[in-house]
Amino acid sequence: MERFEAFVGGLEIANAFSELNDPVEQQDRMWALRDQFPGEFESSDPAFIQALEHGMPPTGGIGVGIDRLVMVLTGMHSIREVVLFPAMRD
Repeated sequence: MERFEAFVGGLEIANAFSELNDPVEQQDRMWALRDQFPGEFESSDPAFIQALEHGMPPTGGIGVGIDRLVMVLTGMHSIREVVLFPAMRD
């Protein structure tokens, strides 16, 4: 899995990643979690593993912090100056 973060002016505005689509590695990780946390995981999600075995194309995602992007675009120095719900400010 790869990941990166986007920064503008020293401020993180996005977090991006790729998905693990190797069925063997995914199965191993699921079993490790099950062993590490007994009782938390009942199975390793065989339907998901089977879907991976049939072939999942490379995928990923990016999460952009809109409030942080607005901070950069408006030149504000505090996220509190651009929050969507000002009534929730301290």
